[in-house]
Parts: sequence; structure tokens; C-alpha cells
Amino acid sequence: MAGRTVADRLAEALAAVLGTTELPVRLRGWDGSITGPDGAPVVAVRSRRALRRMLWSPGQLGLGRAYVAGEIDMEDDVFATFTALRSAGRLNQESRPTSTSWRERLSLLGTALRLGAIGPEPAPPAEEAPKANGRAHSRTRDAAAIAHHYDVGNDFYSLVLGPSMVYSCAVWASPETGLDAAQEAKLDLVCRKLGLAPGSRLLDVGCGWGSMAIHAAQHYGATVVGITLSEEQARMARKRVAEAGLTDKIDIRVQDYRAVDDGPFDAISSIGMAEHVGRAQMPAYVAQLNALLRPGGRLLNHAISWNAGTSVWNEDSFIARYVFPDGELLNLGETVSLLESRELEVLDVEALRQHYALTLRAWVANLEANWDAAVAATSEGRARVWRLYMAASALTFEAGDMGVNQVLLQKAGAEQPPLRRTAWI
Repeated sequence: MAGRTVADRLAEALAAVLGTTELPVRLRGWDGSITGPDGAPVVAVRSRRALRRMLWSPGQLGLGRAYVAGEIDMEDDVFATFTALRSAGRLNQESRPTSTSWRERLSLLGTALRLGAIGPEPAPPAEEAPKANGRAHSRTRDAAAIAHHYDVGNDFYSLVLGPSMVYSCAVWASPETGLDAAQEAKLDLVCRKLGLAPGSRLLDVGCGWGSMAIHAAQHYGATVVGITLSEEQARMARKRVAEAGLTDKIDIRVQDYRAVDDGPFDAISSIGMAEHVGRAQMPAYVAQLNALLRPGGRLLNHAISWNAGTSVWNEDSFIARYVFPDGELLNLGETVSLLESRELEVLDVEALRQHYALTLRAWVANLEANWDAAVAATSEGRARVWRLYMAASALTFEAGDMGVNQVLLQKAGAEQPPLRRTAWI
């Protein structure tokens, strides 16, 4: 066994982390050695520090930290590499803590000893969110979580999202539609579902960079209040509103949804916002939106969901530490149960799972096409975080593990809902 290479030893370590006996990728060690199945995607381990991270945090968090730090690289297509890694199973467990057996941990420790990777736990890359303080989903803590994800530079988001500046699932007529057209179709679908008309007053909760507000005002004559907790989003949204000549119709605020007190609104859109609310806060969230809605008004909730069972948010997963601190996903049944009441009637539920996979693949393509500019706009680590999470999420949607759904509701009042969905399809 004395002739075993660095790559051979690393293969043992990765097998322990993945919980598999058959390596799904080829591994290149920092000494240039390579091992693994012919034709499989190549993962390069460039530093002993990557192995040390896996020793301290075996599973997706350790691997993710090593990738963000540049200690691990993918030499082939990101989707092919992630597809191979997901086949091992253990990395496909966002909602549950990744567990390794004592035998696997001992194997990992032995490999680290033989390769000289033993040492103190490396500091996480700077892009990792600090451990949150205070009560979960307090206004202060929510503002910090939103800032971590959204205040990373408007120039960076412009490169990833493209001209539409919409950071939620698009609606595709076909895979050939194109991202910008698919995003415009989504905005228009929301406006139609909400029944917007000239003079309608719309509250856009989590308004992002103002795209929904601008579309509703330009194409449907609505007056809009858009709220966000991101200072950078609000700054760019106000600039876009001014450039569109819509300052008399759109008010962009940095405001918590709990602080809005100038209802009633004819319609409320919540697109990609409920994921930040948290399961425990959802009843209060729904009650607040209901209170702000006039009788007969409509609410559209567009949110990602777990597609099987009830998830428990894993605070030690990569996505919780690097992407959405304090985020939490519900399944569709939970969401509908929380939204629906005697006062709020469900009119329509539309599943858009495949559409989000197409959207995420388009964002990854934008990021990779503009990689150098994206790195210059933020940091290489941040660009790596977004590449990792968006590509992995696309595969998760394609596999059916996650979905995204639009739930349309109408508040009780004099107005009866339409008899059929033909009003908005």
C-alpha cells in the first residue's frame, strides 16, 4: 500500500464524506495524481486545508467551505459534477443534518493523518454568514439576514439576473423562450391573477429591484408600494422607477412588512418573500397581509416549497450558512393551510417547479459568461457561493425534491371571484 498516491488517499476521504464505497467523480490531488472512474467529472483538491475542513465538518458544509475558499475546484461542467456527487445521496439532504458514522469519521481522520492535514479548524471563508444573535425573525435579525444575501452589490446581481432584474422563478413557454421574456411573462401572469386595473393599489412585499412594481404601473396603471429590507435593492429600485418616469405611481420603501400601516390595498404580491418569514412567524405574516387587504382584494403568494414531508431547517447546511441565513421552506400543504381561512379563499394554485430549474440554469449561464466581471463586482468567494447554490438548486428542482408554487387568494367581500381561471390564464 506504500505506493498509494495523494489522489488515492483523498478518494478514501471523499468516500467517507459521501457515505459511499464507489467514488462518483475523478479526483486530482495537489501533487497532480489522479484516480476515479474513467470519464467521470474531475474534482481537483488543491490544498491539504480542504481535507482539514472536511475533517472538522464532514459533509456538505466542509466541502462547500473548501470550494468557496478555492481549495477545491471543478474541472468540468458544474451540472455534470453536481449530478455525479448527488448520486451518492448524502449531499442531497438540505433539510436534514448530514451524519457520518464513527467508522467513516475514523477513516477520514486516518487519511488526514497520513496526508499531513491534521490541525486546528480553519476559519470559514469571509462569505459565510456570522452566527446570528437575538430572537429568530426579530426585525433586527431579519434585516441582517436580508442584508447578507441581497446587499452583495447591485452590479453583481445585474450580471447574474440580466436586464429583467427579477430574482425569482420565471414562467417559460418553452426552454427556448429566453430569460428576460420568461421573467416578463411571470410578472404579467401575477398582474393578471391579481386582477390589476388602472387605479388599483398594489403592495409588493419583498419588491427587490422594483421590476414587479414597474411592470404593474407601466402595463396595468396600478399605483404601487414596494417594500424591501435591502438598502442596496431600494437604491437601485428607486433609480429604475425614476428612469421609467413612474415616481408619481411607485413608492419604494426600506420597511419591514410588520411596519406597513397604510392599507387597505386592492392587491398584494409576495414573490419569493415567504421563504424568509419562518414557519413560526407565518400565521402572523398572513394575518398582517390580510389586515392590509381590502374586502374583495387578492393576495398572491409565490414561494419555494419542499415537495415531500415536513422539513426541519438545518442551520449547519451550506445554504443556511452561506446563502439564506434564517431562511425556512414549508411544503405546499402547510403553506395553503396557513394562507387559507374563512376570510381568505384559495382561488388557484399553480406549480412551477420545472420553470425554476430553467431559470436557475439561465442564471448560472449568465454568471459563468460574466465570471471575471462578477468576481470584480463582489469577490471570487461570493461568485463561487452563487455558482454552487444555483447549480445545485437547479438539480434539486429537476429531481422534484423542491417545488415553487403560486397560491392566489381572495378576501371575502362583495366581489365574487371569477367562475373559471380563464380570467388570468
